[in-house]
Amino acid sequence: MAKRDYYEILGISKDASPQEIKKAYRRLAVKYHPDRNQGNSKEAEEKFKEVSEAYKILSNLKKREIYDQYGHAGLEAEVGGAGFRGFDFDPFKIFEEVFGKGSFGRGFGEDIFGDFFGRRTRRTEEGEPGSDLRYVLEISFEEAAFGTEKEIKISRYETCSTCKGNGIKPGSHPQTCPSCQGTGYMAFSQGFFSVTRTCTRCQGRGNIIKDPCRDCRGAGRVRRTRKIKVKIPAGIDHGSHLRLGGEGEAGTRGGPAGDLYIALHLKPHPIFKREGNTVICEVPISFAQAALGAEIKVPTLNGRVKLKVPPGTQNNKVFRLRGMGIPYLHSSSRGDQWVRVIVETPVNLSEEQKKLLKKFDEFGQGNGQPKVKDFFNKLKQVFGSS
Repeated sequence: MAKRDYYEILGISKDASPQEIKKAYRRLAVKYHPDRNQGNSKEAEEKFKEVSEAYKILSNLKKREIYDQYGHAGLEAEVGGAGFRGFDFDPFKIFEEVFGKGSFGRGFGEDIFGDFFGRRTRRTEEGEPGSDLRYVLEISFEEAAFGTEKEIKISRYETCSTCKGNGIKPGSHPQTCPSCQGTGYMAFSQGFFSVTRTCTRCQGRGNIIKDPCRDCRGAGRVRRTRKIKVKIPAGIDHGSHLRLGGEGEAGTRGGPAGDLYIALHLKPHPIFKREGNTVICEVPISFAQAALGAEIKVPTLNGRVKLKVPPGTQNNKVFRLRGMGIPYLHSSSRGDQWVRVIVETPVNLSEEQKKLLKKFDEFGQGNGQPKVKDFFNKLKQVFGSS
């Protein structure tokens, strides 16, 4: 059976903001959580997994872009055909990330949830991956065209250098949790059933920290501001994203760091406009230049070049300058530049200029104006000579 659309699962539109995605997930996750549906656990389990999968994809910038462009097939291709669940897909972990540890869903219900997925190992034993970060970087038209290198500052959580991320004061050692004896779980009887749940004292680690690191206070991470160099490739366009792997926030307990996504915004240019790899420029010329022809200088990304305007050039005539446009990404080839000439009608004429133009019009009426002549011939055909 074909998989349902992730946006449809969460009941949101395709342009939903990250806040709207999280809000929809929170509502549905609580609704379908197995702890609240013990009378209909199998169906609730499937709904809960489906909602969690949709949120995991749409809340991740990179995966959402792949899904929006290629659908489920794109995600499966990214993980070698294994599909999204080829990742370490843990709906309960997603629930904890959103609602926080110790929130609804822990305790007896957590153990039922663990049984659904066939897991009997400690959940918090594995390191948690760090969060992805997003940075909006504004660059100029020319920087996007030819590439550049920028230095940005970001504030992020990094692994504590004092304790190497374990949260323990140097020279000290973690102690076995006295509540669970290092197992990470505690057993309880519930009627006819004997069940286990994560130890609330050590949070499933099996050990406790008596002497936490003073620098990170046992968290294993500290917040720091870093300068990072970002290379902008030539030909990048507005709205593009660059991914810097491992430059996001540090994970916990040895988990991998997240990624840093750079969203590029191009400043508007006062002269040039861009369509793909084509640069468009409008250049005003006088009536006399258009009628008699002229050689004018036009701006390009490489400086001003000469352009011959032939006699009789009409308004909005477009000339092409080959290879003077935007470079193609990761290529030595470039697009073209289009120069659109705008014939400017004179204003604020002096009396002498008006006389000369009237005289010119009297001498030139019917000559050199084929469009005018053709228009009046059509009028005669439609309405007659009168």
